[in-house]
Amino acid sequence: MKNLKGKLVLITGGASGIGKIMARLMLERNAKVVIWDIDQASIDATKSEFSNQGEVFGFPVDVSNVEQVQETSARVKQEVGVVDVVINSAGVVVGKLFHEHTAAEIAHTLNINVAGSMYVTKAFLDGMLAQNSGHICNIASSGGLISNPKMSVYAASKWAVIGWSDSLRLEMKQMKKDVHVTTIMPYYIHTGMFEGVRSRIPILEPEAAALTIVKAIERNKTMVTIPGYIYRVTRLAQALLPIAVFDWFAGSVLGIYKTMEHFVGRKK
Repeated sequence: MKNLKGKLVLITGGASGIGKIMARLMLERNAKVVIWDIDQASIDATKSEFSNQGEVFGFPVDVSNVEQVQETSARVKQEVGVVDVVINSAGVVVGKLFHEHTAAEIAHTLNINVAGSMYVTKAFLDGMLAQNSGHICNIASSGGLISNPKMSVYAASKWAVIGWSDSLRLEMKQMKKDVHVTTIMPYYIHTGMFEGVRSRIPILEPEAAALTIVKAIERNKTMVTIPGYIYRVTRLAQALLPIAVFDWFAGSVLGIYKTMEHFVGRKK
């Protein structure tokens, strides 16, 4: 989506974190923005903050609720217009050892991170196909590239997003449709979602991460890791090293396997 001017951009989780920053960046590019978020108060505050920067709309939606997604997408189409860009940014994480998870936590994580992204994309993809133009951007995680203790369910959800997202890209390519799909795999971002994480690899700043994502959409990138070397390093090491050696490299050299030891998450 090389020119975002006048395009209608829908961002889930758009009232906080990098979703909110991306909303502002899209308005700066003269796009119209639709914010979906589960928190009505945050939607109202964000709309008020951005009211003088362009056209911004907001709808409360639980993306894990397929009926809400379908009903609200119909409202968006009727009240605002055809969505040109969807950014699936809504996500949750529970930082626990797997045996400590409740069944409800497992279901909630998968429903928000995986099914939610699919529901939202499905709701707007037909419109993109009909106009033969559009862009889907799915925010996965570098956690979808490498296993990590106390992140098993979150990692599983992001592995699923990566597989689905890139399969969707290939489907659009085989169908010869001008609908682009970008899969984003960022490292930890300093938004509060991963509060308490300690990392030898620098934790990402939200502004820079959001700008990288928006530029990836503008340049029709397919798969993007932030920082860029994460994909190359992990994939090359996984391909060349025996599992025991890779575990030593990821755990002792990069320190990844201990990053979640002091995790507390976002305060409610």
